[in-house]
Amino acid sequence: MPHSTRSGDVLAGRYRLVDLLDESGGARFWRAHDRILQRYVALHVIPADDERSSALLEAARRSATVLDPRLLRVLDAERDEAICYVVNEWGDGVSLDILVASRGPVAARQSAWLVGQVAEGIATAHAAGVAHGRLVPENVLVDRHGEVKIIGLCVDAAMHGRAGDRAAADVADLAGLLYCALTGRWPGGGGSAVPAAPEHHGHALRPRRVRAGIPGQLDALCDEVLRAQHHTHRAEGLGSARGIADLLADYVGSPAGMAESWRAVVPALLPGSRTTALPPLPPDPAPHDAEPDPTPEPELPPTEAVTAPLALPTEPAPDAGTQADPDAPTRTVGTVSPPATSPIPPTPATEPETEPVPAPEVATELPTEAGLPIFGEEPDDVSWLSKRSQPVPPPPPFEEPPERPLFAPEPDDGEPHRRRRPGAAPPPERDPDGYWPWEATGAGATGDSRVSAVHTGTGSTRAVPAEEEVPGRTALRVAGIIGAAVLLLVAVVVAYNLGRGRTPLGAEPAAPESSASATEQPEAPPETGPLTGLVATDLDPQGEDGDENGDDAPLAVDGDPTTSWSTSTYEQQLGPGGLKTGVGLVVDLGAEREVTAADLTLVGSPTGVALYLTSEEPTDVEGLTPVAGATAEDERLQLSLEEPATGRYLVVWLTSLPNDGSGWRGTVAEVAVEAVLDGADGADGESTAP
Repeated sequence: MPHSTRSGDVLAGRYRLVDLLDESGGARFWRAHDRILQRYVALHVIPADDERSSALLEAARRSATVLDPRLLRVLDAERDEAICYVVNEWGDGVSLDILVASRGPVAARQSAWLVGQVAEGIATAHAAGVAHGRLVPENVLVDRHGEVKIIGLCVDAAMHGRAGDRAAADVADLAGLLYCALTGRWPGGGGSAVPAAPEHHGHALRPRRVRAGIPGQLDALCDEVLRAQHHTHRAEGLGSARGIADLLADYVGSPAGMAESWRAVVPALLPGSRTTALPPLPPDPAPHDAEPDPTPEPELPPTEAVTAPLALPTEPAPDAGTQADPDAPTRTVGTVSPPATSPIPPTPATEPETEPVPAPEVATELPTEAGLPIFGEEPDDVSWLSKRSQPVPPPPPFEEPPERPLFAPEPDDGEPHRRRRPGAAPPPERDPDGYWPWEATGAGATGDSRVSAVHTGTGSTRAVPAEEEVPGRTALRVAGIIGAAVLLLVAVVVAYNLGRGRTPLGAEPAAPESSASATEQPEAPPETGPLTGLVATDLDPQGEDGDENGDDAPLAVDGDPTTSWSTSTYEQQLGPGGLKTGVGLVVDLGAEREVTAADLTLVGSPTGVALYLTSEEPTDVEGLTPVAGATAEDERLQLSLEEPATGRYLVVWLTSLPNDGSGWRGTVAEVAVEAVLDGADGADGESTAP
């Protein structure tokens, strides 16, 4: 990349490079300022010798021929000796990938309206013979006014090396955009940071199997169009962008209020919703090989504030939880910017002097003693507001502890509250070393039984309350003695009865049962054997006429392995990618039977087989649960059921066919069914059912 594409450089004497938004694959994506029309533009720059340069210029010319308010236009394109660049209109909004990453799946009606607007714009381009070529969620924008914008018509595909008529790919991508809006998953190929949709047999699951509550009409539209990529059949009205736009318009009905609903959503997702001032642009550098441009820049208001732009690069921001696409060289026009009329402040010659900001007035009464800090211009320049006008009084002093415990009785004229018993010893002398709270209430060591005397180390004696009798202790002792006597009496009675050969309660013992009746005989397993008298018919619910060689179906149950029933010859293998998911036989067992196994004799391999058992004659296997299934690697396949299953009709469903050289064809020579035999079956194990 030439060194001339630097911030501040001017291309073609007109486009001044401001911010480098993305750089990958040898290409640079800039936010630039058109000095003539005074507006922001998006600018792609690649080397002139890049192999994409010719295709990029041709794509820019073709894109410029389409006029639609939903398409971000190509404004200019040029290639000189050093570089090739394309100038696009600047977008202002949020792309679909960021919408689903930040808010989750979109409501059904809003999704249909959004993709319907994209389909309208693409239908206009297809009518002019121009295809977009890369309709990924990152290229669909909803602006702050609730309008839908399409980014990179024809140009983005050229930047990614996708040439040729890609109108069919646009139709499939429209269904993918609807799938993405409804589920938050992307069913298309690479190139988008939206998480990929879950797949089954190489195809994306239907939207209703990814997220519940999706309307059946939108679910069928996505499934029909996405599956139509793998074969030529398309449902009516889904083969063009105009058909999809009409179907979605019918679903939405009146579009009144749809744009207004997006106006309430998009501004909240824009980080530029608050007003900030863009920094001044650096001065124009002098060209390396030419004189400075004498034309002065127009004077613009230096204090004009614009809305901060939201750049939408090829990959979403790291906080969206997505990974970068390594093969994406650049985005065509995927940015959100201020309005096109937002002026760019000119570069001042010198930095203006900043007036000092006076400190705010603060009340003298502050919530803390230290006051509040005031930070100056320097990191260490910190001052503090004044403290309180009056110092806070000190806390009150602690109260002196009482001379005696609060619970101690007060003496009454030197006499204790409780008088000594007659004849009791006088109380001991008071301990001079400390106060004893109960010294005046006891009777000493030999007086009151509730008080005992304790001698101190100084020779004095302290009165200590003795242990009192617990109330009710005597009753507990008596109850314990009585309980022990009762238990002893019961033990003696039980021992006496057992010694007499009776039960513990004295009853006569029951007569012992015979060994034959006491021991239960194990139940013999049910007898199983092969069934006869089977009747087979073909089952082809996905065919046009419903017939799959039905005349030969009885040959599969005639007991002769040399005769067989065969399917039609198909040019594609069965399965989700083929014309049919399967064909098979319905074997009538004659009555409700407990089937345990099936023995199949096949011709050719490998052959995929699934067994279904039902009580009603089936017309399709959709909604049925298989009871067994496997892929036969040779011409004999034995399928045993884990648990016997009950039913009358056994469906032998072929899910994959062997290739016999001319195409895909399956052959069943014999079907043998084993089931639990009952009284209606003969002694030789053959069923007598008709």
